[in-house]
Amino acid sequence: MRIPLDYYRILGLPLAASEEQLRQAYSDRRQQMPRREYSHAAITSRKQLIEEAYVVLSDPKERKAYDRLYLNHAYAPEGGHEGAIAVEDRVDDHQRSDRESLSIEIKPEELVGALLILQELGEYEQVLELGHPYLINRGQNHHNGHSGHADPAIIDTDVSEHPDIVLTVALACLELGREQWQQGNYENAAVSLQTGEELLARENLFPNVQAEIRADLYRLRPYRILELVALPTEKVGDRQQGLQLLQEILDQRGGLDGSGQDYSGLNVDDFLRFIQQIRNHLTVAEQQKLFLAESKRPSAVATYLAVYALIAQGFSQRQPALIRQAKQMLLTLGKRQDVHLEQSLCALLLGQTEPASRALELSQEYEALAFIRENSQNSPDLLPGLCLYCERWLENDVFPHFRDLTSHTASLKEYFADPQVQSYLEALPNDSETAPPPSPSSTTTKVKTVDFNRDDRQAQSHHSGVNSPLPPELTELKPYRENSHRYPHPQSPSLQTNIPENPSQHQSRRQKPLSTNTYGTTSVMDAPPRPRRVKTRRRATKRSSLVARTKLLWMGLGSVAGLIVLWLLLSTTVGWLKNLFNPAPQLTGEQLNISLNQPPLELPQPDSQPQYPQGKLTQESAIDVVQAWLTAKSAALGPNHEVESLKTILTGSALKFWYNLAVQEKNANRYRQYSHEFVSLDNLEVSDKDLDNAAVEATVKESANFYANDQQQNRSYNETVKVRYTLVRKEGTWLIREMSLLSNVSSN
Repeated sequence: MRIPLDYYRILGLPLAASEEQLRQAYSDRRQQMPRREYSHAAITSRKQLIEEAYVVLSDPKERKAYDRLYLNHAYAPEGGHEGAIAVEDRVDDHQRSDRESLSIEIKPEELVGALLILQELGEYEQVLELGHPYLINRGQNHHNGHSGHADPAIIDTDVSEHPDIVLTVALACLELGREQWQQGNYENAAVSLQTGEELLARENLFPNVQAEIRADLYRLRPYRILELVALPTEKVGDRQQGLQLLQEILDQRGGLDGSGQDYSGLNVDDFLRFIQQIRNHLTVAEQQKLFLAESKRPSAVATYLAVYALIAQGFSQRQPALIRQAKQMLLTLGKRQDVHLEQSLCALLLGQTEPASRALELSQEYEALAFIRENSQNSPDLLPGLCLYCERWLENDVFPHFRDLTSHTASLKEYFADPQVQSYLEALPNDSETAPPPSPSSTTTKVKTVDFNRDDRQAQSHHSGVNSPLPPELTELKPYRENSHRYPHPQSPSLQTNIPENPSQHQSRRQKPLSTNTYGTTSVMDAPPRPRRVKTRRRATKRSSLVARTKLLWMGLGSVAGLIVLWLLLSTTVGWLKNLFNPAPQLTGEQLNISLNQPPLELPQPDSQPQYPQGKLTQESAIDVVQAWLTAKSAALGPNHEVESLKTILTGSALKFWYNLAVQEKNANRYRQYSHEFVSLDNLEVSDKDLDNAAVEATVKESANFYANDQQQNRSYNETVKVRYTLVRKEGTWLIREMSLLSNVSSN
């Protein structure tokens, strides 16, 4: 059978690779070991293909013939040849069609080795394309074997190779899913991962690999939920799948603020940020259903979010019954948290002005109270500011978190003018928890109409937005306006006393319950003031004490200011006398033009390439070039895979070879830990006619340990080698163009 591979790709070499690069690549490929789950037969099959490629390319005559065939197929028109090789590089989709028509011939028992090499090269789609037909045919042969019509030789061969091929296909699904995850295709990634997990579960093989794939699926779930719920509302099935995945996570965690294990890697704070992020993709009906169910666990966070959903839907759809339900739920939260402002807003929307004012007095939300008080300066009560704040709060902090209400506006005038709202408020009984205490003078018939069209331009000039107050435990759920996984942690300042009142307006304050007359006009009923809690004499005494303390404070500040002025005068006088009797020496001659805020010499940038002196390459610069290469090699093939560092020291064929090798190691999740020691500079060749080219021979001591999937392999070496480096100077920087091994001084 034919496999889309060629000998250069098997060894990870470019077409122009030198003999030394060929030997080094062959040694590296032999030392690189696949995962420990593979059998000895699979490893042997892979090794045979690597050795076959090396035998062909190491023989000059065979390599020349192979290169000619390679170039013919690489540049021939599509379909012009039936090839035995494939195009080397995965450049683009156009070349991909050529590559798929070229291949090498392998024996059936070498299939597992070829699949393993394709997987190491990152050709996961090719592994699936070649592996799936084998698994299907094997299943059919297995079924026919039970019927007595299968070929025994095929069944025996399949039995020996089958686990390794299943493992290779499953690992290809795993790596392909991770690639799709990084590209943001979360549902496609889930399909790939689930395919690999189902294959291993069906074959009952490699439970540790199954666990690895399952762990990725758990960590992928939050991303899948975000992708699914963000789809258009017309895609009901997909969005419902996202909500179902969310419910599975909630059940495993034990609620929004639960501490159960859902294997997503998110702690409680991270999960609350995640919930806050997906709220922007859910409708008001979806949030109401979700958070009302979660509030019954019970959950304080879910209860608070359910209140927001009920208020949003109740106001936008003119259903005051939902607002009353939200007000009842706030009573539960009010036992432990300061939600008096929300209670006041709910009472206002239910036409209950006196309970709204009483709840507002208990609130400790400083910013909200300051906004309400500022916009009620020309009114005997706080009702105008509370109405304006309610509209701002709905538009800025409530509606933006529901995908179907983002463009919705809030108008209390239109809300109370709605016939459905009016009929409900007229039939609304007094809630026992908010009913005012009975008063013999509470029946006053004087009516004052509320002006909902109050000019708010002054308020807009001082307050562009109103922040929603939150209980301390729920500050993570403060309205969030950015699509990011990083959430702010704002803390609203709290006011420790009730609403402070202006003494000049103290006698004119009134508590006026909001009602609706027979004409549907919202009005405020004047009521006599309630008994004051503080007597006038006690307040006058406090005012006198405050004035006395203020005078003492100003006297203290004046004394401190006088001392500061006296100290400045004395220091100025002493300095003047000192200069008079002991003048400073005068500088003569031309002075240096040195600035304190800029260095006298231009400093190089941290990531700039080293600049070497013009002219011939010196021994010091040659040593620096070799040292720079050893450093870049350790970084590119090390655990951080800094592949781009090779471009700062290599060029030409050397760059192509080492860059391809570093990319392959990174894709295969392998790396090396190098330890280099520069021993000596043995020879330096520089021509007087060509100062931009040079050759360096150096002895280097190198040791390396190999790692795969963050586990150290049973491979290492420690050797002292003599290497020849061919250098070229480009834009003032010496780069290594070629390198070849001269001798191996010692190794172990």
